[in-house]
Amino acid sequence: MSGLALTLYGVTALTFMMVMYALERRHPRFILCFGVGCMLASSYGFLSGAWPFGVVEAIWSVIALRRFWSSRHTAEPAGPAVPGSHTGR
Repeated sequence: MSGLALTLYGVTALTFMMVMYALERRHPRFILCFGVGCMLASSYGFLSGAWPFGVVEAIWSVIALRRFWSSRHTAEPAGPAVPGSHTGR
């Protein structure tokens, strides 16, 4: 990969990762996208020869994927949320 192409790939990957991080609170899918962005940034780190950066971003991608997985299980609705309604009585 040429130097310019690698630089453009890195800028794109890091920009995507940062935008997804900023949007994480809007929906759990953005957490998943942040994890993908971390994977892309990790590959950029390894391709550019900055292997410590690649390792750290790989770790962050695992953390983001675990956060996505746990957010899916806690964000599921428990039932209809109607104020003043009591079920089971």
